Amino acid sequence: MTDLNALKYTAEHEWVALDGDVATIGITDYAAEQLGDVVYVDLPADNATVTAGQVMGEIESTKSVSELYSPVDGEVIALNGEVDADPSLVNQDPFGQGWLVRVQLSGQPLTGLMDRAAYVALTGGEA
Repeated sequence: MTDLNALKYTAEHEWVALDGDVATIGITDYAAEQLGDVVYVDLPADNATVTAGQVMGEIESTKSVSELYSPVDGEVIALNGEVDADPSLVNQDPFGQGWLVRVQLSGQPLTGLMDRAAYVALTGGEA
């Protein structure tokens, strides 16, 4: 089980798990719930360069299409093929099997991201 307090969060509802200089990125349970049933995920290409705050993909649900923003700078080194084959994993396990991409960081890691308490406060929940 993922320790949600060990993750960092964006105001755009992405989460980041850092392992050395590799960041695993997904969307939060709050975002997954707000989207509804996810039916398609458009991820960046493997080896693509992503920039913090810039769009790197889209998530389509039965309710809407939302842009996916990169929370970090770096190069995409892995895509979650399981989510590509079964987008509902984003709803079922957003912090586990529903991860989206792994990025080899470049530059400053994880600047400007929130801890769990700040993110929960942002979404109106209780820590």
